[in-house]
Amino acid sequence: MTKASWRRWRQLWPRWVTWVTMFWAAVYAGFGLACALSGTSLLSLGGHQASSALGWAVAAGGALAALVCGVAAWCGLRPMLRALLWVLCGLAGVAAFGLLMDMLTLMFGQAVDSWASAANHALAAAGMFLLAATARSDHRPSKVAVGQAHSASSRSVQLAACVGTVAFLPYAMMKLVWASGGTFAGVSGREMRVISERNGASGIWLTLESWGLDATALLAALGVFLLWGLVRPWGQIFPRWTLFLRGRRVPRWLPLTPALIGAATLAPYGVLGVGYLTLAAAGVVTIPRGDFHSSGDALLVSWIGLAAFAAYGIALVIAARSYWLRTTTPVHGAAE
Repeated sequence: MTKASWRRWRQLWPRWVTWVTMFWAAVYAGFGLACALSGTSLLSLGGHQASSALGWAVAAGGALAALVCGVAAWCGLRPMLRALLWVLCGLAGVAAFGLLMDMLTLMFGQAVDSWASAANHALAAAGMFLLAATARSDHRPSKVAVGQAHSASSRSVQLAACVGTVAFLPYAMMKLVWASGGTFAGVSGREMRVISERNGASGIWLTLESWGLDATALLAALGVFLLWGLVRPWGQIFPRWTLFLRGRRVPRWLPLTPALIGAATLAPYGVLGVGYLTLAAAGVVTIPRGDFHSSGDALLVSWIGLAAFAAYGIALVIAARSYWLRTTTPVHGAAE
């Protein structure tokens, strides 16, 4: 695509994004209606299917989004319509919760708990971005200050990134102990491999474990790489890349897309999980022991995992917001 055609395409942005969002809304409403009429559940809790009533809510939300986009396309984006779009964007974000877990389960477990639920998460995530884009469709993209996109974030944001990084260390060490055949929380590496096979782990997962590596520990490392890519210029993270990146910019959607998906999943999952573990530690609720030999072992492992998810998820929210502001600040606007 030439610069001239790209410029013309960007000038048509307010027009085409509204119609694309309206098409998505119609598809989403039809998907919800089909699930409701067929009795297909869109909510899967640990493999247990809940009521199919959520399909009616999805159908209603999609129909309302289509109506709002249609009115906006014909009458312009009024303040009331913009407010409705942001409300629907928030609801779509809630409906997309679990998309990251679906992707990981599909990647390493070869299947998901519910394909209908996974499809709902994916459609809702797409709708979240489209609804946000439509709500901002009358805002022309502003120029980015020279050097601003490649500048480092503030010290407070980098401190949050440090906390998110350090929080993953106990989690990664625990996983690597099991992958190397060691014992942690009363469970040996051999037992953990049997559990993985019983739960339908993929060949990739089992192969990595046979090499003494854990797939989730590797994903944690990628997550830390993404986190620091949001707060530090890429050339400073990898000096050898400086020559390659000179004169080029990483497209802002490339790090922001996984960052937003990860933040929307890990932050609430970790924070709510830590709250549940606090109640379990206080004896208010009982945590099931699952594949562990005692509830105490299960509680220990859960603390390590959920505390890491909570700290990293919050750090990812802060870093993504910082990156968003640094790459959209007008030339004469204030920095982060």
